[in-house]
Amino acid sequence: MNLVDLILTVCLAANPGQCREEHLHFESHGSLMQCMLRAPPEIAKWLPEHPALKVKRWKCAFPSRDRYI
Repeated sequence: MNLVDLILTVCLAANPGQCREEHLHFESHGSLMQCMLRAPPEIAKWLPEHPALKVKRWKCAFPSRDRYI
């Protein structure tokens, strides 16, 4: 199975200067463009589980082979 990495830059709502990256992985449907189209609903599902965080930006990438998923 090929995976795609949705990389979110998230910041604390109470301290917007404190940010980090979160990685969401899901099945690739062939291209990064497909990831871009699927990202908003995936982010919308993730956000309620992390109410203290705000998504500042996001991008899609194929995970590097040396990264364990």
